[in-house]
Amino acid sequence: MKKTFITSALLVLLSFLLISQENKGPVLTYEKPVHDYGKVYTDDLPETRLPIVFKNTGNAPLVLTNVRACCGTRVTYWPKEPVMPGLTDTIRVEFRLMPRPHMIRRTVIASSNCSKNSNSLFRMTGEVIQRED
Repeated sequence: MKKTFITSALLVLLSFLLISQENKGPVLTYEKPVHDYGKVYTDDLPETRLPIVFKNTGNAPLVLTNVRACCGTRVTYWPKEPVMPGLTDTIRVEFRLMPRPHMIRRTVIASSNCSKNSNSLFRMTGEVIQRED
């Protein structure tokens, strides 16, 4: 009985060690995966040039192969050189908010050699509202 318990405990420990070993390679981690503008007024629209800060939290160089954005959002910069493990960099985007009530729903997708997800999604959310008189 004692041997069975020790063998089972060793198997569980080994499986945890194997799972922790799977986290090799580059990993793109956004500082904040969502930028929430909250509620903004049509007569006081915020700056819509946004630096998206990310870090390579993996243990191999991270290479961005493409960065694209939706619906009128323009990617103005993304690093073409590898981002080394532990280092941060930025993706810069800009877009225009219309001075009328609407929801803000924008996305940026960074394609990379990330070992967890080759397409990492960043969201911009919020709502443009009319100021009450």
